Amino acid sequence: MTSLEILAVPLAFLGIWLTTKRSLWCWPVVLVSAGLYVKIFWDAQLYANMILQLLFGLFILYGWLMWLRGRGDDGMVSVVPLRGRNAAAALALTMVGAGLTGWLSSHYSDAPLPWPDAILSSFSLLAQYWTARRYAASWMLWVVVDIFYVGLFAASALWLTAGLYAAMAVLAVLGYRHWRALETAG
Repeated sequence: MTSLEILAVPLAFLGIWLTTKRSLWCWPVVLVSAGLYVKIFWDAQLYANMILQLLFGLFILYGWLMWLRGRGDDGMVSVVPLRGRNAAAALALTMVGAGLTGWLSSHYSDAPLPWPDAILSSFSLLAQYWTARRYAASWMLWVVVDIFYVGLFAASALWLTAGLYAAMAVLAVLGYRHWRALETAG
């Protein structure tokens, strides 16, 4: 446990909680958290997750812009449905990306868990993209990813982060319920 992890965990939790509430403040909070996790994951040799945090920075800026443009008449961020065909194509493309990332990481890095790291990082990018696009389905993907991340971070002795991801899985369930109700109402 490092001082960076002690700072990053509550920031990440706050950012996810703000996301479930559709608050634009989620974006700057998660941007700072992602920056802290770049260093944390570098130190833990979770290189795919380190790169993921750098990519999250770009996705966060994209999401912030999309949410600024995606507000309804009430000023709140609107939730939109994800079409089945688009979901299937995105999931298939993500599996290919996970395979490529896993292979590269297992052959060209000293990562102790290259395959789980690569798979979870790839699906996290998809979940983040779906969140930026305001799809309620993003939360279901986050639930699955977060549950598996608990094991990865526990295996890497990042206990606070493992606890964070357990809490984030619960937040993702709550986010899905809230967003799904808005999606069907809209």
